[in-house]
Amino acid sequence: MIPLRPTAEREPLWRDLVGDVLRRERQAQERTLKDVADAARISMPYLSEVERGRKEASSEVLAAAARALGLSLGDLLARAQGELVRLTGRPSVRHPDRQRTTTTSSHNGLCLAA
Repeated sequence: MIPLRPTAEREPLWRDLVGDVLRRERQAQERTLKDVADAARISMPYLSEVERGRKEASSEVLAAAARALGLSLGDLLARAQGELVRLTGRPSVRHPDRQRTTTTSSHNGLCLAA
């Protein structure tokens, strides 16, 4: 697999980041695609496509795949966000006209909008 390298024109795609996180976690657990797909109740070919960043999976599918791996959806998305920061070399942009607010969320302000 070719590592994701952002260019000046293009940042990594979210589906690539999420897919990489799912694949790494599955492989770290030494589980097969079939095992995780069965546990998540999604098709094995579809999970493969999600892991390769070829499909833009719904939040329901991502949550099911994460649960099958013993993760929450928040865990999965937080790991993908961490990977985005690592690859782009910059944390989220802060806007000077917005005041900083304190959040009590365990997901550090990460939000997924449909």
